Amino acid sequence: MIRGRFITLEGGEGAGKSTQVLRLAAWLEGRGIEAITTREPGGSPGAEAIRTLLVDGATDRWDAVTETMLHFAARRDHLRVTVLPALERGAWVVSDRFADSTRAYQGIVQGAGDDLVERLYAIAVGELRPDLTLVLDLPVEKGLARATERGGENRYERMGRAFHERLRLAFLDIAAADPQRCVVVDADDGPDAVAGRIASVVAERLS
Repeated sequence: MIRGRFITLEGGEGAGKSTQVLRLAAWLEGRGIEAITTREPGGSPGAEAIRTLLVDGATDRWDAVTETMLHFAARRDHLRVTVLPALERGAWVVSDRFADSTRAYQGIVQGAGDDLVERLYAIAVGELRPDLTLVLDLPVEKGLARATERGGENRYERMGRAFHERLRLAFLDIAAADPQRCVVVDADDGPDAVAGRIASVVAERLS
């Protein structure tokens, strides 16, 4: 059986990742491709339990190293329970965040360092890499405004404007360093327009 494709959507808070994950999965299903949607942190019962530890509470609840380790513990369970079985049966997996978020949030902005992220990646993930990563980009003030409109701000959304400005640059740097895997998508538009841009990229890159 042919292995499925693994697509990840990345970007700052309020970029529209959750909406576009669903749009992309529906677009794939419309073309006869089995597609499952998932998220990080989360995507399996064990990982969802760890998610609560990460997204709730005070902004200084964890130091950067502890937080990085928690993300990779959740990621390991997510891969084992959800992602790898789906890929092995030929389904395409569309994930709201993956390891680039840990690299951006904890490795770069919070200072845990890329070396720690890479070492934990090798242990928890191994050789698996996304086939395509879509980095949804829009101005920070617009993303935070969207996140606020959703209600119930999580601890990452409360980390302040300067944090999120650095985060946006971190995602753009990650994309620029790996152009064969990553594509930056302008998310400063309505969901239909953004979904069209994403579909065009997926059709071109993974046809």
